[in-house]
Amino acid sequence: MATEIRRIAEQGVLTLPDVAWEQARQRMDVVGPLAALDFVGHQAADDAAHSLGLSRRQVYVLIRRARQGSGLVTDFARGQSSGGKGKGRLSEPVELIIRDLLQKRFLTRQKRSLAALYREIIQACKAQKLRVPARNTVALRVASLDPRKVVRSRGGQDDARDLQGVGGLPPEVTAPLEQVQIDHTVIDLIIVDERDRQPIGRPYLTIAIDVFTRCVPGMVVTLEAPSAVSAGLCLAHAACDKRPSLERLDVEMNWPMSGKPKLLYLDNAAEFKSEALRRGCEQHGIQLSYRPPGLPHFGGVVERIIGTAMQMIHELPGTRFSNPNQRGKYDSDGMAALTLRELERWLTLAIGAYHGSVHGTLLQPPAALWADAVARSGTPAIVTHATAFLVDFLPVIRRALTRTGFVIDHIHYYADALKPWIARRGSLPAFLIRRDPRDISRIWILEPEEQHYLEIPYRTLSHPAITLWEQRQALASLRQLGREQVDEAALFRMIRQMRDIVDTAQHTTRKARRDQERRQHLKTQSPSGKLAPPVTDVPDAQTEGQPAAMPFGQIEEW
Repeated sequence: MATEIRRIAEQGVLTLPDVAWEQARQRMDVVGPLAALDFVGHQAADDAAHSLGLSRRQVYVLIRRARQGSGLVTDFARGQSSGGKGKGRLSEPVELIIRDLLQKRFLTRQKRSLAALYREIIQACKAQKLRVPARNTVALRVASLDPRKVVRSRGGQDDARDLQGVGGLPPEVTAPLEQVQIDHTVIDLIIVDERDRQPIGRPYLTIAIDVFTRCVPGMVVTLEAPSAVSAGLCLAHAACDKRPSLERLDVEMNWPMSGKPKLLYLDNAAEFKSEALRRGCEQHGIQLSYRPPGLPHFGGVVERIIGTAMQMIHELPGTRFSNPNQRGKYDSDGMAALTLRELERWLTLAIGAYHGSVHGTLLQPPAALWADAVARSGTPAIVTHATAFLVDFLPVIRRALTRTGFVIDHIHYYADALKPWIARRGSLPAFLIRRDPRDISRIWILEPEEQHYLEIPYRTLSHPAITLWEQRQALASLRQLGREQVDEAALFRMIRQMRDIVDTAQHTTRKARRDQERRQHLKTQSPSGKLAPPVTDVPDAQTEGQPAAMPFGQIEEW
């Protein structure tokens, strides 16, 4: 009997007030049956939340607590820790061992790992016949240490300098789109061109993730290396309605996570510190913040979702795996099967599956948390003019106005709207110009007085739309031919010849096939010549009949 009373006391029954006990019992009656199920859907969780006066997220927390507990009423009690708020539930001798070994074995220049520290704690507890704490408990003790002290003790004062003034912790986030992280990666997959379905190499992924809800509001897959344009395209995709891009990919799913971020949290790559991104964010009231150098965990949310996505990519035909040892004798080129657009469709479906899966940290699907947060705080502001928004993030050029318009890289641009400014060109400073490297058939100039953008096309409208890399290739070819002076006509003749070679070749090289794919988006222009909105394109018949995306599964255990 004494043993039973001691056990009950340890569980906190004798210390629970009557009101708290009754509340815990009601929670057990409602949530207990749900905890016994393998899967708890939204409707069941909502019903339980309504009857208990809780949120859906709190119900999922109680479910997890019940599954990890002993089937007791106190598993559902608030503040069930006997140590009180902010205190641990370990006995004082165990706490003393942990504190002592943290100081003497972990906070040293030898930089022992958490696993090594935990092994020593196990040995010390067993030697004193004490209950061994869980590894997660020790990990929480390490995480609660002052990051500046940890870095200073394990790496020295110089290593800790970057943490001074930033508190050693990533910014706290309390609402959707309050902080969005964006990052790039090369995808471990060989893709094929759409015409001959021959391998053309690996594409790049730029992805944005909302830190509060862990939802993915934006994604871009390109053949271009990461740049300011990649960041701008991803941001435009995140801020705009997803329905046009879903229709282009022939994907039927709900992707409501859209809106302008309040803050972009980025690493220190050059493309994230470009004038284009800085000016665009200033224009739209988006703050820019950068993770401290040498502290990759500050961007861990986006990096973890990228890592999980790449693990899934390894199951697709044509994967390159993460290293040559994993790849072995697997013929990535020979097995390649997906085009750029098919890969984008697959990733879109995978993101949809991820949004609907219970998150290991949130204990509910990211989509559910997004919906709850939007219901409380309102729908975020969604950008309705995608092209105009993207223009604000395009690379910046400055040029003086001439009597025939603007000349950029040997190409002339002119529109009648420039006439009033041409007459005053001598007194005007250089114009700020935006240009999309994917289509340089038009530029956007910032009108000096009204401060809005004017779209200026080629002066010679018969010229075809080209990409910046085509222009540079043609210019390099003309230089090789000994052309000291390059004019616009010669430049476009060279581009036409280069395109003819690629289009008519029986066996094109991988580079030529890749270059041809880079021009695919130029075919999406409307008859009026207006640039198609970002991530909006015509449907691709080749995407039909593709296998469904694999689920993201357990993603980003944060």
